[in-house]
Amino acid sequence: MTVYLVGAGPGDPGLLTRRGEELLHRADVVVYDRLASPAFLDLAPVGAELVDVGKAPGRVAMAQEQINELLVERGKAGLEVVRLKGGDPFVFGRGGEEAESCRDAGVPYEVVPGITSAIAAPAYAGIPVTHRGLSTSFTVVTGHEDPTKGSIDTDWAALARSGGTLVVLMGAGHLADIAQALIAGGRAATTPVAAVRWGTRPEQRTIRGTLATIAELGVQAPSAIVIGEVAGLDLGWFEQRPLFGRRIVVTRAREQASELRVRLEQLGAEVIELPSIALEPIDFTLPALDGYEWLVFTSANGVDAFFDQVLAPARLDARALGNVRVAAIGPGTERSLARRGIRADLVPERFVAESLLEAFPEPGGPEARVLIARAETARDVLPEGLTNRGYGVDVLAVYRTVPVEPDAADVARVSAGEVDAITFTSSSTVTNFCDAVGPVAEDGPVVISIGPVTSQTARDRGLVIRAEANPHTIDGLVDAVLSVLL
Repeated sequence: MTVYLVGAGPGDPGLLTRRGEELLHRADVVVYDRLASPAFLDLAPVGAELVDVGKAPGRVAMAQEQINELLVERGKAGLEVVRLKGGDPFVFGRGGEEAESCRDAGVPYEVVPGITSAIAAPAYAGIPVTHRGLSTSFTVVTGHEDPTKGSIDTDWAALARSGGTLVVLMGAGHLADIAQALIAGGRAATTPVAAVRWGTRPEQRTIRGTLATIAELGVQAPSAIVIGEVAGLDLGWFEQRPLFGRRIVVTRAREQASELRVRLEQLGAEVIELPSIALEPIDFTLPALDGYEWLVFTSANGVDAFFDQVLAPARLDARALGNVRVAAIGPGTERSLARRGIRADLVPERFVAESLLEAFPEPGGPEARVLIARAETARDVLPEGLTNRGYGVDVLAVYRTVPVEPDAADVARVSAGEVDAITFTSSSTVTNFCDAVGPVAEDGPVVISIGPVTSQTARDRGLVIRAEANPHTIDGLVDAVLSVLL
């Protein structure tokens, strides 16, 4: 039993430490802040207890004393507890109090540092907190105290005289008073100020002004406020990415969504995962492969379902396929095979069943047979076409897609027109999305499809396709998104 006080960083999932990721993968309980990215919770095992204790203006999910008691209680129960905190646990994170509670109760604990927003948010806004010729030091201070109250711990006059860069966290609510206190202490009213809200996240916004003007510019929490000459620098990169500020819906099954999500996030988009399907393996009995000339895979999902159920349980490797030749419908399927140690013998130029059928060689004899490993429900173009070519064809269903109930809050955002684009990667994602969300207005978010079969299903459901991936891959889909939104 251990309680881990883990710093999640300021929001960008890529800033989580390897140690933090490792602990999330094995956590029994995750107690998380408002500032932690939802993507972190996907790292926890299925069935882990997720406890939201975040604080927001006007809302406190759980008082600090209750959080302390929760950590101790779950720790004493012998559970692996990850207390996931925005930024660093020991930088205005009250991690010290939580560690004290665990120590006093005899519960083992570990502190996993995180990247503090005091450094990361300015960096993502293109502001170095130190810079030759402008600032040789920086001070981090909480702005949660009201400078006008009778007794305060922060000596704003001393901070005004100290020079260097001042980074104020949790200060948006008292910004006007803080600015006045610094001016009264000797800082020039023209001193540059930058407020970085939701630093390192797709919704990051930077407001720039001076001590005299910043309070009138609508700074909101949570913001890291940088005060000093360095705040006049603009070495921006994060907010200049091509899809920055765009909201894009990914409808893939959650098991598949990470590659597309990561690609879009790297380009600056805010990705809303709205999985309309889930993948469910099917128990099957594998026929003797020495009776087949070809084994055909029509998706990466089919590859994973096939090998996870055939080779892994029996502790076999790729040699179990013997002399059977292997065909893949496209590069994604080909890569999945390669990860299993298998080189595809046939990949068509176009990544649809019709193209695979055209590329297929003539049967090697009257007894030539093909085994197609695929989803339970799929088009019959390939098996019917191969049968007509003279092959004996067997279809082996190795997985099925089942509809899932999307998150109601995300559905509401889509229905309200708060997204810029919706991506579809299969006909089943279209069908289940439309069943769950309803029609999409023509003047609403643009609809982007991975290929012609998916596009036709979307049109049949009344959707207007603005772009189609070419090639019909994740890379092609990302390129199609860029072509429409730029």
